[in-house]
Amino acid sequence: MTHFLRGKQAGIQKDLSEGLSPTLFALDEYKRYGINSRISAIAYDPVQSLIAVGTSDTQFGSGQIYVFGQRRVSVVFNLPRKASAKHLHLCADKLVSVDSKNELSVFSLETKTSLGSFAPPSHVTAVATDPSIEYVILGLQNGEIIAYDIDRQGLTPFRLPNLWHERNPRVRMAPVVSLAFAPRDIGKLLIGYPEGAVTFSIKQNIPQNFFEYEVPPGAPGGDSDPTLSRDVRKPKLTKAIWHPTNTFVLTVHEDTSLVFWDAKDGRMVMARTIDDANITQPGSRAGKPGSAPGTFSVKDPIFQIAWCAKGNPDNTGLLIAGGSPSGDRNKGLTFLDLGPTPNYQTSSWQILSSYLENPKGRHTLPTPPGADVADFCLIPRSSPFFAGAQDPIAVIALLSTGELVTLSFPNGHAISPSNMLHLSLSFVHPFVTKAILTPVSRNNWLGLKEKRAQGPKFLLGGAEGKKPMKRFEDRSIAVTAHADGIIRLWDAGHDDEIENGDVIQVDLTRAIARNINTQVSQLSFSGASGELSAGLRSGEVVIFRWGKNQNAGSEQAPGANAGPGQITNIGHRTDPNLRDGLLPVSLLEMQKGPVSAIKHSDVGFVCAGFEEGHLVFIDLRGPAIIYEADVRDFIKANNKRGSIRRSRTGDSAPLEWPTSIEFGVLTLDGEDYSSICCFVGTNRGNFATFKILPSSNGTYSVVFAGSVSLEDRVIGIYPINADSGEPALATQSAVAGLRHGAKVNGVVVVVTFSDCRIFKPATNKGASKTWGDYLCDSAGFVKTEGRGYSLVGLFGDGNARAYSIPALKEIGCTAVGHILDVRRLSEAVITPSGDVIGWTGPSEVAIINVWGSGTSLPLSEDKLFNADAVIPTRPTISNFQWISGTQYVSPADMDLLIGGPDRPPSKRMIEQMKLEERERRQAAREGRNVPPSSADNNEGYWAYMQRQVQERTERINIMGDTMDRLEESSSNWADDVSNFVSTQKRKAVFGVLGSKFGL
Repeated sequence: MTHFLRGKQAGIQKDLSEGLSPTLFALDEYKRYGINSRISAIAYDPVQSLIAVGTSDTQFGSGQIYVFGQRRVSVVFNLPRKASAKHLHLCADKLVSVDSKNELSVFSLETKTSLGSFAPPSHVTAVATDPSIEYVILGLQNGEIIAYDIDRQGLTPFRLPNLWHERNPRVRMAPVVSLAFAPRDIGKLLIGYPEGAVTFSIKQNIPQNFFEYEVPPGAPGGDSDPTLSRDVRKPKLTKAIWHPTNTFVLTVHEDTSLVFWDAKDGRMVMARTIDDANITQPGSRAGKPGSAPGTFSVKDPIFQIAWCAKGNPDNTGLLIAGGSPSGDRNKGLTFLDLGPTPNYQTSSWQILSSYLENPKGRHTLPTPPGADVADFCLIPRSSPFFAGAQDPIAVIALLSTGELVTLSFPNGHAISPSNMLHLSLSFVHPFVTKAILTPVSRNNWLGLKEKRAQGPKFLLGGAEGKKPMKRFEDRSIAVTAHADGIIRLWDAGHDDEIENGDVIQVDLTRAIARNINTQVSQLSFSGASGELSAGLRSGEVVIFRWGKNQNAGSEQAPGANAGPGQITNIGHRTDPNLRDGLLPVSLLEMQKGPVSAIKHSDVGFVCAGFEEGHLVFIDLRGPAIIYEADVRDFIKANNKRGSIRRSRTGDSAPLEWPTSIEFGVLTLDGEDYSSICCFVGTNRGNFATFKILPSSNGTYSVVFAGSVSLEDRVIGIYPINADSGEPALATQSAVAGLRHGAKVNGVVVVVTFSDCRIFKPATNKGASKTWGDYLCDSAGFVKTEGRGYSLVGLFGDGNARAYSIPALKEIGCTAVGHILDVRRLSEAVITPSGDVIGWTGPSEVAIINVWGSGTSLPLSEDKLFNADAVIPTRPTISNFQWISGTQYVSPADMDLLIGGPDRPPSKRMIEQMKLEERERRQAAREGRNVPPSSADNNEGYWAYMQRQVQERTERINIMGDTMDRLEESSSNWADDVSNFVSTQKRKAVFGVLGSKFGL
């Protein structure tokens, strides 16, 4: 009976939801985009061309590790416990993480699984890895150092005591704050303690040099307060790093001092800050340029530092985050270009000191104002060595706000993440402020291929998993607006193969000719016409259209806007790097408050509403404004509650503004023809209908057709065909049919916070239903293929509900609060296919389907590890260092020095032996010379491994003896040369005297 009564009231004669049942209403979650929580760590591997991002444990989500590759390649690793990722390292085929619970976790990039975890005996304060070895060196809070075998998954015999405590037993707490392998000598370790740094020889098992920084009285040091310079100071060390060729050691201190040491003899070469040099010499401080005499500014600590090198490791520079005055608004990253390093063997002390005192140049890599750079990750071109700082082409900076910024290196030009980084990283690059999901036909979307000049890509690793292809469904296109004024369009997919996975980028800052007040409040995209409208909180409406940039490669002056209430042609404000894409067309500045609603139709009309109650219709054929009015001028005052309230208070009517707009083609009540209609709902529950009619001169006019008063704020308007249930939208085919007298018997489904109404516009009351004890935050009219239509809503109690049409009877209910953030359900969008894009946190969205089978988020089928990408040979010591007595230790020798003689064989060694055995048998079958076997047939595997270890030990010992003999021989040879030179000098002197006396 309810179906019959509501159907008759609404003008719908049949049940449009007869094929739907409660068992069909179940959630399928098939994709997430974005980052679930605040980013805490970043790592990059140039060999595999992958980037890893770790997040913190916050109220929005637990810590996770994302590994991204090319296009949409993405794999998520979960930490073993609820914790934050503190340290991330990509080592060959493994990912190493140390979390805030001090648990070491090892993940396989090849199998995408967790290989194991380890709980160290103390808090982990520093971590060091190297791609050439299979060990993680852990510095602990108690000052000790241990090594974990990530291949054998166990602790090694290698263990170092607190070396600084042995040097100075009076030091109570000396945790390890920094660890680093020497770039050209894997057998040497640089250890940083708060009191100083130590270089340790793993081969000799002894500390070689201690570096302790002390500022004498009267010297400024790195402190900004001159009153602190009266006493001797020992600023705490925060980080210690190597020069790329092991020539120097740099220690960074809490007072922003940068202290350079001779790595060979341990002497201090230079102490400076970013601005001043020779800060350990007593005397007056060189003031910061522009500062008033007698004043000083507090400086930020140095958050991160890297000693970078070009292709030639001797050509170096320092990239520094922090160390600037706290009052500076535009801080950025500082790059001190030191230039080519002087030859250590032939350079005097003054030359080395001058090299560090007078950098070749200083550059600032700009970052967004008002935020500090908390950390950064360099993107090297090819080498994973030199601490990831050789020949970097870009740097990814992590800001204190949690956002990312990518800059070219060393010039600091901003790099857009569009089609450069994974799509999920663009959600924090910077944050997304507005997101919508709109259906676009597959053919139209495949034709939208942007052509833009870009630099070299650095995320090329991994391969996407195979998924089914859905050729006959509309694509779900997400449109996201970001805090920096960039709008991106991309295919969110249906858990299928994404044919056009490229991102389309729109630069709003160029279109409005400013880079402030660029926050987008409303978006609307028409895939059929290839047009986009963006409404700003500052009150402008900007329209873009797909086309070819006729001014590609040339920059033109933006010019001035036409003024309030007028349309400005902004076609010349196009990015010169863009050849084909969404180009700016028109700008409308109304100065009527923020844009509260906007709709871009497929047939060339745009309707925009503003928070001051203004409504504007734009015909893009001009473009021209064809209608504008205040919504209060034509909304009938038939709300009794509103009139009673006004009579009691005596105040003027409260502000009313449009909140939802939709275009449709249907026959209005009392008419015998169909027309283009525009429906507008307001925040106070009023619903207005407009007709768009053609004029004799080829233009169009807008006529107000009537209004209806509803219960609450309008959040959704859905015109439908009353006979078939199909959406009665103003499509290009529907409007073309009007020329031939086509009629659409249509009704409108209007959803508010508190109820829903189905009626025939413009003034019919129709059928209605109230939601009861819960409010509807978002709604959509959904077609389930082959079964029928339904109205789907997301409600404040954390549930999604489906209702039949026209009876508005509840079909099914399922929880969404465990996936989506209930507080942001009003920002969720439901598409006609049943796909929902909703926020799970500040920077992550989930794509779900409400008419699914109840499946949870599937595991990624993408591949990460490329076995053909070979790690290059690790840089070694120079020939002169070898001749002078520096002992060469190979990465293979580290297996014995760290792993010990009882280290079990690795999977890699076992596979190598199997391969050798297969090759030997193949050669025997083919009659070729049989290569020698790795082990005798009568010798067991473990015996063979023991013999290999013994031979390696003997070779290392022999190498040590050989170096001792070489040192002795070199010394004898030097003595012989000295005696020979003295003899020749003596003979030359006597020869001259003899010739004088005639002898």
